Amino acid sequence: MTNAIVLGMQWGDEGKGKIVDLICPAFDAVVRFQGGNNAGHTVKFGGRHFALHFLPSGILHPGMACVLGNGMVIHPEAFFDELHKLAESGVDAGGRLFVSARAQVILPPHLHLDAAREAARGGGKIGTTARGIGPAYETKAARSGLRTCDLGAEDVEARVAVLRGQLAAELAELGAEVPETGELATACRYWGERLAPYLADTAVLVNRWIDDGKSVLFEGAQGALLDVDHGTYPYVTSSNTVAGGVATGAGVAPTRIGGVLGVVKAYTTRVGSGPFVGELEDETGDFLRRRGNEYGTTTGRPRRCGWLDAVATRYAQLLNRADALAVTKLDVLDELDEVRVCVGYRFRGEVRRDFPAELAVLEQAQPELRTFPGWRSPTVGVLHYEDLPQQARDFLAFVEDEVGTPVGMVSTGPRREETIVRDAPEMTRLVSGRVDRVLAHRDVSA
Repeated sequence: MTNAIVLGMQWGDEGKGKIVDLICPAFDAVVRFQGGNNAGHTVKFGGRHFALHFLPSGILHPGMACVLGNGMVIHPEAFFDELHKLAESGVDAGGRLFVSARAQVILPPHLHLDAAREAARGGGKIGTTARGIGPAYETKAARSGLRTCDLGAEDVEARVAVLRGQLAAELAELGAEVPETGELATACRYWGERLAPYLADTAVLVNRWIDDGKSVLFEGAQGALLDVDHGTYPYVTSSNTVAGGVATGAGVAPTRIGGVLGVVKAYTTRVGSGPFVGELEDETGDFLRRRGNEYGTTTGRPRRCGWLDAVATRYAQLLNRADALAVTKLDVLDELDEVRVCVGYRFRGEVRRDFPAELAVLEQAQPELRTFPGWRSPTVGVLHYEDLPQQARDFLAFVEDEVGTPVGMVSTGPRREETIVRDAPEMTRLVSGRVDRVLAHRDVSA
């Protein structure tokens, strides 16, 4: 059985939620390994629409085991709010949702600090979601954070006092609220009681499933270019979003992971601040935003749009070695006369094909573009690769050559049932030979 990873190969918002939801029937469990409720996964099938922030897309599948790994940061109130909304929609997570006892907790001081810092930056904003994610990871690294298993500890008030003491001076300097130790400790005990039924040593749990021959799908949040080590630092998230993050964020050895499915949008988007070499600040960018409904699932912020960036995607492939690509939102390009791909960055007379580390280069570089004729034909709902217009297939073939990875899936609309799943060896291996289950799931969705 293959344990596989689904992750984003751009700056997030590639459509990972839909892809995970579609291939879930080929797996026995789904695990998220990093981030918090700063992620936004949208899943549509039939006439239903779900917006998820914490929970893996597998939660929508009855009987599917779902895990929030130790590499995540958990905001208890947001966690229970999401569960409540799912229950109202008829989704029961009882008995199949497990939260790592080692995951860090996002507390009110983290939220206050995140918002206050971003406000203080003025025009130099990083573009955080103000969900407390960064500060929570900071206190984790400083060894003063609280884990979910610590919420009910006898010495929780002493632990909270240490955390509060570490953050109080900066909060006060920024004019933000500094919650009292007793107040925080009371809230922690309350959250500890509510979270207790969900807590588990998830590393033990997931490894035991693998030992028993079950297949596990690891679901990433954000995208490779937002990785804290490998992304466009400092305009990144605070966790490791690349494939290597699974080992630490879920407690599973790299040798137990058999493959990677990289999700790539047919164009490129980015939310918040940071360099974006191929950004289109013109009518075409506006068109992509409107037609692609490019607004953040979590924040509602409009996304910056540009042509597909092959330089960034090749870099993501170098980091993740995806066995196959899932190309999403191909249909958004249907009405364009021309479709372009950024194949290099021009900087001081030189065209670079490798993704640079230096922020100054990324901010000043100009895109080197390759132009393709548009197909001017609807692809919405197409289910077979050979039924795509020839120009669309030419575009996808170029993406395969540029990135060095075959296209295994193509999304031709926002709904689960609007997806091409290619009968390719790479896809068959990634889903443990269960392509028939994936196709059956797709075809009954409507």
